[in-house]
Amino acid sequence: MKNILNLFKNNKGFTLIEMLLVLLIISVLLILIIPNIAKQSDHIQKTGCSAQLKLVDSQVEAYTLKFNRKPTTIDDLVQEGYIKEHQKKCKSGETITLRGGEAVVS
Repeated sequence: MKNILNLFKNNKGFTLIEMLLVLLIISVLLILIIPNIAKQSDHIQKTGCSAQLKLVDSQVEAYTLKFNRKPTTIDDLVQEGYIKEHQKKCKSGETITLRGGEAVVS
């Protein structure tokens, strides 16, 4: 029984200063990291939109090969099953349209 009481009396732990120092370091790291994450998110959305434009352009070419004419609107591609309805917009909210037989963001 005495061994158990000695075990609780002999606790070794972190001091308040050590814990505050660790919290300070974590806070500084978060302050430095969060703005960089926001910048990367914008870059990823722009890159994703350009990739989606290339996808729609390739589907325009497939449509052209099948029907011997370019689609007049992006809805032609949706109706024929070349792209899905949700692919008419980028994740950033920009709408993809066809202008002169090529996909553009408007």
